[in-house]
Amino acid sequence: MEQTGLNAAQAALRLEQFGPNELPQKAQQTLLAIALAQFRSPFIYVLLAASVVSLGLGQTVNALFIFFVLLLNALIGSIQEHSAERSAAALRSMVPQFTSVIRDGITLRIEVQQLVPGDLVMLVSGDRVGADMQLIRCQDLLVDESLLTGESVAAEKSATPPDQPSASLAEQRDRLFAGTIVTHGRAYAEVTETGMATQLGQIAEGITQEQTAKPPLLKRIEAFTLRISVAVLIVIALLFLITLSRGEPLAQVFLMGVALAVSAIPEGLPAAITVALAIGMRRMSRAGVIVRRLVAVESLGSCTYIASDKTGTLTVNELTAREIWLANDQRYRVSGEGLDEHGEIESLYSEAVDEEPLRALIECASLTNEAEYRLIDSERIANGDGVDLAFLVLAAKFGIEQSELQHRHTELQSIPYESERGFSASLNQYADGPRLMVKGSLEQVLAMCPASEALQLEIQQQLLEMAQRGLRVLACASRDADPNLDIESQLTGLNVLGLVGMIDPLRPESAAAIAECRAAKIEVAMVTGDHPQTALAIARELKIADKQTEAVTGTQIAAAVAADEESESGALSRLVASTRVFARIEPTQKLQIVQQLIKDGEFVAVTGDGVNDAPALHNAHVGIAMGLRGTDVARESSDLIITDDNFASIVEGIKQGRIVYNNIRKVIFLLISTGAAEITLFILSVLFGLPIPLFPIQLLWLNLVTNGIQDVALAFEPAEGDELKRRPRPPKEPIFNRLMVERVLINAVVMGGLAFAVFAWQIGNGVDVESARNITLLLMVLFENVHVLNSRSETRSVFRISLFSNPFLIGGMLAAQAIHIIAMHTPGLSTLLDIEPVSFSTWGTLLGIALILIVVDELHKLMKHRGA
Repeated sequence: MEQTGLNAAQAALRLEQFGPNELPQKAQQTLLAIALAQFRSPFIYVLLAASVVSLGLGQTVNALFIFFVLLLNALIGSIQEHSAERSAAALRSMVPQFTSVIRDGITLRIEVQQLVPGDLVMLVSGDRVGADMQLIRCQDLLVDESLLTGESVAAEKSATPPDQPSASLAEQRDRLFAGTIVTHGRAYAEVTETGMATQLGQIAEGITQEQTAKPPLLKRIEAFTLRISVAVLIVIALLFLITLSRGEPLAQVFLMGVALAVSAIPEGLPAAITVALAIGMRRMSRAGVIVRRLVAVESLGSCTYIASDKTGTLTVNELTAREIWLANDQRYRVSGEGLDEHGEIESLYSEAVDEEPLRALIECASLTNEAEYRLIDSERIANGDGVDLAFLVLAAKFGIEQSELQHRHTELQSIPYESERGFSASLNQYADGPRLMVKGSLEQVLAMCPASEALQLEIQQQLLEMAQRGLRVLACASRDADPNLDIESQLTGLNVLGLVGMIDPLRPESAAAIAECRAAKIEVAMVTGDHPQTALAIARELKIADKQTEAVTGTQIAAAVAADEESESGALSRLVASTRVFARIEPTQKLQIVQQLIKDGEFVAVTGDGVNDAPALHNAHVGIAMGLRGTDVARESSDLIITDDNFASIVEGIKQGRIVYNNIRKVIFLLISTGAAEITLFILSVLFGLPIPLFPIQLLWLNLVTNGIQDVALAFEPAEGDELKRRPRPPKEPIFNRLMVERVLINAVVMGGLAFAVFAWQIGNGVDVESARNITLLLMVLFENVHVLNSRSETRSVFRISLFSNPFLIGGMLAAQAIHIIAMHTPGLSTLLDIEPVSFSTWGTLLGIALILIVVDELHKLMKHRGA
């Protein structure tokens, strides 16, 4: 295979021949399957049993109506869940996987689905292997194949075929398999199989049939529903016995118990929460936040601490070389921005200077480089790491083209950059002999250079001055080399060529986003591999640090960890609490910082993009991966993915997460309190010896036209406006907390109590029972219409919330009331429900009584506000 790879025509032909490189996705449930699933519930079984019993007792109308309600509920639930599932599938497609291929001699980033047999692929640490491949060459390559082999230890790979061919995947050292992950090193390989022809494809059916675990929030909701159900069933059993002992007909008492159970038990709560989560996730995706694990939605509201990367998150990740200092004390200023090659390298000395030292530094930085910045058909092609690209742009400004340089100085050996290594190296052929060049952090490079003490001090001074100006500083060094010796063994005795200071502009929205975090009582820390002075300069500009703040370095973290291992002195805890700026931090130390913060009681969100960030992302309460520059490993270890790598998107995600969680609480409050009100009405009627206040059919109708329409509308509630002004929610605080318990009890007693009072007053004044039930049912519909307004906020007055900010809710209220009024005037349906039209004055009186509920809830909110 030529090094140019396939051309565009060959790739298109093979894509048509072999099809897209994808595995069959787990098929979405059909609408019919979802509809049938609506009937897999113990509560539905109870209603079905009631329908059958009704038929046996000759109550055909009741039986048919119950069955009709079941079908209608199934239809509503099916449409809601089908919509939620489609939304989830759409979100999954928003984070595609990319890979680097060589086509037409150009390195391209393409979606993995576009890979075809014969493609030449380049893989680096953190990449997921997109297809089955044959290694052509590799360096220090370790691959996690646990998905296929079950082996937890990464497999060492080699381009050399094994002596004995083996059918065992674990022993095929010269092969890479789709779905596995590169944990270390570099690889250059040819695609051999794609899609269903891969090893992963052959077991894909079993994989796609795996069931997704329910998120913890839904599990807790279901457990909560079960506890409520048991309590309600006990109460209903007592009512059943009392009512039966009073001589009520057995059939009527039985149906009352069943209908009341289904009305009061929030069996629809998990489905309503699922829909609320789906709506919330869709909103978050519009803000650039993709939710990978639903638990993150709940966790975001508790976040007290964000440990953020600097490069690309707080800054725009468009590094530009701005200053150059050479070992001969020559200094240069560089103009231009980002990837634009137009700019000048200007000497700060007026007299002419020898440019050869500058050329040596630029060539060193360009050859120890894995990025690509080529001019093809008058267009610049840029791929690779931001630092490497910045050096190639610098070279272009100097007049050096990457392709020509690489052709002129053949690479003999190389060491690619890895974060734990801190440098990259290349051994290249020069006219005067092989030359070894190194580029990386000053600490790593200087350790390889036996410079004089005076030069060491001068270098450190230059580093400090550049760092204080907010520049990211890297060093270059070189030496003559022996091509017959391993490059690793020659990383000593190098000569410092100079330093390059790079600037990465702050994102304009970062400072405001950090201020919002501070208002929300969320601490923000910067965790970076940069020099402490560089980190401090940026942190002070963002108001993360003040003039008194000192950065904590990786060296200090290591010393504190060692001290704690010896005596459990709490050194690391004190050190981490002393600052919000961590510099020269290695990936393992990032994990140690996160673990210590959690141990100290913080609820931590952490950002990451590299393969070595995966442990920190996995151990944090909320792991946030970068969508643009994040590795596949980082994404899959995360709970959230930020599609634009922007810190402001993280803050917006926290805001949207709080909105989603608050809306879930609103749905729960509405369903639980209305069910409790119906129980209260029946308890009071039984205790005072009155007839059953509502028939089973009327109860089912009540819940159908109110909660069946209004509950999901609450999931569309917009922000209340103070989400980022509230303190984070305590992590262990239950959804059904003290405030919700108070509000449920107060609203249930008021609704149930007033409905009972109206029913009892009518009976006491000689109104026939059927008419009394008609009035009571209308009052309960009005109560639940009004109650949805109370549910819009736990703390804000209903009069401070725009009535039209949630048109779905207003539409649901009006629809529920209109449907009931239409039923009153519809022959047949009114007879079935035993209801009849009422005068406008009666309707107005009942509305006035229902509005008392708002007054009571407003008084409760006012008292809680004054007591806060």
